Amino acid sequence: MSDVVPPTALSEVQLRFLCHDDIENVKLLCGDWFPIEYPDSWYQDITSNKKFFSLAATYRGGIVGMIVAEIKGRTKVHKEDGDILASSFPVDTQVAYILSLGVVKEFRKHGIGSLLLDSLKEHISTTAQDHCKAIYLHVLTTNNTAINFYENRDFRQHHYLPYYYSIRGVLKDGFTYVLYINGGHPPWTILYPFLEAGKYFTCSLLFHFLWAILVQMLQEKK
Repeated sequence: MSDVVPPTALSEVQLRFLCHDDIENVKLLCGDWFPIEYPDSWYQDITSNKKFFSLAATYRGGIVGMIVAEIKGRTKVHKEDGDILASSFPVDTQVAYILSLGVVKEFRKHGIGSLLLDSLKEHISTTAQDHCKAIYLHVLTTNNTAINFYENRDFRQHHYLPYYYSIRGVLKDGFTYVLYINGGHPPWTILYPFLEAGKYFTCSLLFHFLWAILVQMLQEKK
């Protein structure tokens, strides 16, 4: 889309679920947004399998953004993220995994990404109620735009994943980012209270001073 997007574009955006007829369009969008090549079966699944929450944001009939997520039991989480939730949570506790979230370049910074993410949260509160304790995703360590987007919405880095992605034959590092909801939390560690305090005192000089001391102490013990 090359037309200038009006500041009021968000008021004209409509939401609908993806369907089979969207596959070719979604392929083009994902090819533009993401460096990863998805197999055809992935596009078939996200547009037809009800286990996926696949929502499109449309503007005057065209797709300008989408989010794809899967709500699943915490025992179904990939091995590298098996400690997203503390083991004290019941085995039927759910988590939501964001497979993709993208917005057409011209429509970025118009609130569409936030609208899609908020729609996922609303869906979770309606269908999973308080059984879903976390929303998580993977992101390239070099994708600063996405990282800033999620951090500004209270997602926190949980894991560093070396060589997690293979992009055109080149291995790339990734991060796991998590947003805890409905009382969800990671396994308790000595760092957890400090990380929680950081949510509220991020700009505090005292917090940064204490954090630096703690990190130095831990490094000296290694």
